[in-house]
Amino acid sequence: MLHKSKIKLAALVGITFSVFSLLVHLFVANYTVGGFRQYKLQDDYPYPLGHKPRPRRLWGPVASLEVLHSYAKPRSSYPHGISCYYIAVPNQQSGFIYAKIFGGFEKIRSSICDLAAIAKLLNATLVLPEIQQSFLHTSPRFKSFSYLYDEEQFISALSEDVVIVKSLPADLKEARKKAKFPSVSPKPSASPNFYIRDVLPKFKKSKVIRILISDGGCLQAILPSSMDEYQRLRCRVAFHALQLRSEIQALGNRIVERLRATGSPYLSYHPGLMRDVLAFHGCAELFQDVHTELIQYTRKQLINQGVIVNDLVADSFAQKRNGSCPLMPKEVGLILRAMGYPANTIIYLAGSEIFGGQRILVPLRAMYMNLVDRTFLCSKKELSNLIGPEYPLPSNIPQLPLVKSEKQLIEEWKKVGPWPRPLPPPPARPFYQHEKEGWYGWVAETDTEPDPLPMDLRNQAHRLIWDALDYYVSVEADAFFPGFNNDGSGWPDFSSLVMGHRVYQTASGVTYRPNRQILAEWFSSVHDNLYHPPHNWTALVRDHLNRSLGVNGLIAEFESSKSVSFLSQPFPECFCRTSKSSVIPDHAMSNSLKSQYISEDECPEWMARGLAMAFSNAPASKDDDVEEDEFQEDDEAVTEAESDTGNRSDVNRSIEQDEEMDPDD
Repeated sequence: MLHKSKIKLAALVGITFSVFSLLVHLFVANYTVGGFRQYKLQDDYPYPLGHKPRPRRLWGPVASLEVLHSYAKPRSSYPHGISCYYIAVPNQQSGFIYAKIFGGFEKIRSSICDLAAIAKLLNATLVLPEIQQSFLHTSPRFKSFSYLYDEEQFISALSEDVVIVKSLPADLKEARKKAKFPSVSPKPSASPNFYIRDVLPKFKKSKVIRILISDGGCLQAILPSSMDEYQRLRCRVAFHALQLRSEIQALGNRIVERLRATGSPYLSYHPGLMRDVLAFHGCAELFQDVHTELIQYTRKQLINQGVIVNDLVADSFAQKRNGSCPLMPKEVGLILRAMGYPANTIIYLAGSEIFGGQRILVPLRAMYMNLVDRTFLCSKKELSNLIGPEYPLPSNIPQLPLVKSEKQLIEEWKKVGPWPRPLPPPPARPFYQHEKEGWYGWVAETDTEPDPLPMDLRNQAHRLIWDALDYYVSVEADAFFPGFNNDGSGWPDFSSLVMGHRVYQTASGVTYRPNRQILAEWFSSVHDNLYHPPHNWTALVRDHLNRSLGVNGLIAEFESSKSVSFLSQPFPECFCRTSKSSVIPDHAMSNSLKSQYISEDECPEWMARGLAMAFSNAPASKDDDVEEDEFQEDDEAVTEAESDTGNRSDVNRSIEQDEEMDPDD
């Protein structure tokens, strides 16, 4: 009897502890699930906690660019009343310029910098521009650019260069509503001559002029050498005055802290897979099924608008070989693996639009488990706080018919025709909501895309904020890899702006500048062994990307993108060097680079002393000897590969004959 009582007591104690443990777990869960997420990244490095090595080969800095530093302060006076023009520019502010900018984040950013330079060129007072994401009248509008940028910082930072006001005076607002002021729509390649000869006479007469910008700029990228101060003004606007509003910067800093919480660096990657870009370059066949039809529909629209003069059907694979199409995420994963980035490298996925969705990212995610974006690192509440309060949209959900009473049904039944009555038809197949919205409901049924819904337009406006947030995180990243940049369309693109900002902020940072045409040829040579390529192929890819980080990559980017977008390559007007030896050797400089920018300024003494002091106080890396050995081994492997190949055909032949690389190498 005593034995049974002890068993009952033990069982009672066990049940009591189980109930208490369950209550504690429920209590803890109740205070942790609401609006909170665990930001846990896979961390499988075989190193002890604390300091983790940063291989110089992967995370920099780039030694050949360490002497290059940003220096965009004025070095001479602005050339007022340029001698080659017959119309004199006023010496004092004699009127106002107000503008409306259409387009995405990159077009808005580039256009604002051009506007400031034009206002200085005409000695006009600049009104903070209005921005609008879409041309449609129903799309959301913003009274100023405070939706993205800090107004006070913009005005104060340019106070010594351009007079900026938040709005027109009260007596001019009424005349603006009645459209009494002249309006111009300049091309992105408009020269200073256009503004002096054509715009300035109108501006002198009306004292107010409106500028409409839709193509991502209103001033040519390369100005005459006598106007270098205007180039430096654009640098000061882009990299000092145009600061994102405080809420975006605060969330961006939190994202960067969460990415580096494990003590490891992170790489930012922008795929560049946008529907308009793919349609412009004819890359539809790289996708399948309905995605190809969507790209072709957009391409047809661009042809009707006169943006594209080529045929509707383009050979996508030929475009891919020419380097006109973006690198696919699978190819980027193979490139990063060839570079030596481990499988647990933290990769931040930037870009508010990724055409193809998550399905196209599956191969990259399989190779790199820590592929994250803003939705993974931020809660819904944090993201919604950036947007702020918005007015409710009308519901587009169809209303169900009213339920009829039994008496009404009996009355309707009596009014039906004579007997015998046919059986009622079977109920129709229900239409789901996703079949009535978006491309699901029209791409297979009609040839015309329906007008965007109010929610679609609102989401497009939100993309401005998401792109601004990703821009901030990408500029602060330890390394940046563009899936698509310098596309040759003439429009500024996201990756190019990030690359230019990273060069200006830290020239020696790791910013890859891949040549897509060369990589496409190398990928085609190992098409059957993509995941186990020969060792020579890996050495060639690694050498190409390492060269793109330094002087050679800077020269190639200068020659290809400088004429299209100044912000993507602000060198050399906005830079100085701390050593007497030229950053770019004479034999590597093209004739155009020599003729226009042969005078490369040295940094002032106060700046050189400050940099020297900062470098002397910086702790020396413990892994320098190891890193130098790694570089030597890489150079030897590349040199051996080049000596064995000789020319492009020999390279392909050696790749086919070489043994496969160990996938874990």
